[in-house]
Amino acid sequence: MTNNEIAVLFLKTVGMGAVDKGFSAFVSADFIHHNQYFKGDRQSLIDAMKQDHQNNPNQAITPQQVLADKDKVVVHSLVEKADMQIAVVHIFRFSGDKIVELWDLGQVIEENSPNQNSLF
Repeated sequence: MTNNEIAVLFLKTVGMGAVDKGFSAFVSADFIHHNQYFKGDRQSLIDAMKQDHQNNPNQAITPQQVLADKDKVVVHSLVEKADMQIAVVHIFRFSGDKIVELWDLGQVIEENSPNQNSLF
């Protein structure tokens, strides 16, 4: 699999609730992340993803754009929850075929946005 395919499959796997499976298959043991709401270690993000899935599960994750440059892959996705849609950008850094670092940014999609171009 290419790093692009791994990044997308990882997002779909963990985003739909199979967090342990996704981390075990695609993420390095020394993984770090940059989400400001949690400690930057692997286990903290696993725990947060599991909690989010229990409290407010995703209904769908649809990648809209996937871009790659050297050891990095950027995935721009539509995340659908019961009460909102979110545009999310995940930036992955790879070492070999494992994800070693992650940045994520999200923006709730406003229903009545004045911008006719959408977030995608």
